[in-house]
Amino acid sequence: MKLLRIVDPFTLTLVCTVLLASFFPAQGSFVGFFEGLTTAAIALLFFMHGAKLSREAVISGGSHWRLHLWVMCSTFILFPVLGVLFSWWKPVNVSPELYSGFLYLCILPATVQSAIAFTSIAGGNVAAAICSASASSLLGIFLSPLLVGLVMHVQGASGSLHQVGSIMLQLLVPFVAGHLMRPWIGAWVAKNKKWISKTDQTSILLVVYSAFSEAVTHGIWHKVGAGSLLFIVISSLVLLAVVITVNIFVARRFGFSKADEITIVFCGSKKSLANGIPMANILFPVAAVGMMVLPLMIFHQIQLMVCAGMARRYQRKAAAAGEKQAAAIRT
Repeated sequence: MKLLRIVDPFTLTLVCTVLLASFFPAQGSFVGFFEGLTTAAIALLFFMHGAKLSREAVISGGSHWRLHLWVMCSTFILFPVLGVLFSWWKPVNVSPELYSGFLYLCILPATVQSAIAFTSIAGGNVAAAICSASASSLLGIFLSPLLVGLVMHVQGASGSLHQVGSIMLQLLVPFVAGHLMRPWIGAWVAKNKKWISKTDQTSILLVVYSAFSEAVTHGIWHKVGAGSLLFIVISSLVLLAVVITVNIFVARRFGFSKADEITIVFCGSKKSLANGIPMANILFPVAAVGMMVLPLMIFHQIQLMVCAGMARRYQRKAAAAGEKQAAAIRT
């Protein structure tokens, strides 16, 4: 029971979906059915992302340009550079496909929901977090495919610049359509957040099942050993630790407030599973998607556990400081 409290429930569902695809992969006519269903699910996912994006929240937090600039640099420059540097450290024989998956997670945009939630728990600048995370998610639709073509092409991966148009069409068009529909459906979306969240998760699960079904038929579990998985876990921990340390250093070095530091830490160190899995389904060959998203799924759980602990630590320190200040006033 203690493990269930530590591990994100959605991550457990993802693991179950991978197991289902491993033992009962989609075959025959079901492959075409799931491909069509997956395409529709991705469109719905990004339509809802667009509908949820609050223009007012973005505008209200948009004045902190230095904060937003660093969050973008952390997400789209620091992470990819570290990902490339990790190619020099291979203590075990990691397959090129699995390393490409690790590099792929480094070029993804930040999460939206969890970054904002952790910022709120820790007492950070929530308005700035909404603006930064939303901007990162939107820019990621443009920048991540470009980085795949630039960085992963150099590393021998299958992503290339000609796929940018495809991802714009399949992700950006539904996103823009959803945002344009916000004046009419925004209130309904806000009222049904729980249902929308379930829709997002179901869309991701469909993509994961479809991707791993194809990967299993191409022998993914014969290519990934325990040593390779351990390498991804350790690399993810090191990567996250370095990024968080750099973000804290930058926030303090350049005189950001404690609330802004918290926002920088949580918005500048997260990677989006919700964007990454659908994007991989478009950018890479179907048979390669399972290997590409495996490191992302591992990193997703690690970042949730680490950031949850950090958010509680920030919260405790703020409460202790408040009590100390109140005691000083009384005396």
